[in-house]
Amino acid sequence: MAKSKSDLIAQDLALKIQHKQFQWGEFLPGENQLAELYGSSRETVRKALEQLTSLGLIQKIKGKGSIVLDLGKYSFPISGISSFAELNKSLGMNAKTELLDYEKMEDLPSLFKKHFPEQEKQAGTYIERLRLIDGEPEVLDCDFLFNPPIKDLPKEAAEKSIYVYLENELGLDISYATKVITVEKIDKELQNKLQLSDKRSVLIASHNFLADTTLFQLTLSFHNPDKFEFIDFARRQKIKF
Repeated sequence: MAKSKSDLIAQDLALKIQHKQFQWGEFLPGENQLAELYGSSRETVRKALEQLTSLGLIQKIKGKGSIVLDLGKYSFPISGISSFAELNKSLGMNAKTELLDYEKMEDLPSLFKKHFPEQEKQAGTYIERLRLIDGEPEVLDCDFLFNPPIKDLPKEAAEKSIYVYLENELGLDISYATKVITVEKIDKELQNKLQLSDKRSVLIASHNFLADTTLFQLTLSFHNPDKFEFIDFARRQKIKF
């Protein structure tokens, strides 16, 4: 799927921020300057800046512009649904993926039963992937994709991007997710995979749904707590009494 002009601008600016062409505490060029630089409209630039804001890369200050935020940690938006491959591109993280496990199962692994006790027995595909950034293990993603609706998932898709395959090849409409974030004690095996000296990990447990409300995936994502922060955006909704 071809990227929109605003996506391309956001990706280019994110890479410039990542590589410190725009330093922390500096303001980005104004919307008019960016529109001229990229040969686009102000509206397109504004959409690109909104993406950077949602990723926690910039903060828009009224009357002054967009200031670059501190990137001492990688910021992951928790309210959106983005694949690791998409985040890698948008944030320029120099990340790689190692496929540790890929197998079809008749029921959930014990680790999933522990964190999703309400889930009934169902067949599916278990995928375990280690995410490395600059050669260091930072995230361990464990996914269980239900069959149905996903009857077959090629190993090559698991090594690259599951969502690209589900959306582009199977035509599935991935829509929303519910997520619970906790700090958990992990066993020695997980500790070794993430090379953590501490026995704690930040865990995001997700139920992922299609547009027709079908639950198609459960995810357990273990993160190095020293390297990541998690951001969200919330807008106050006033209720009339």
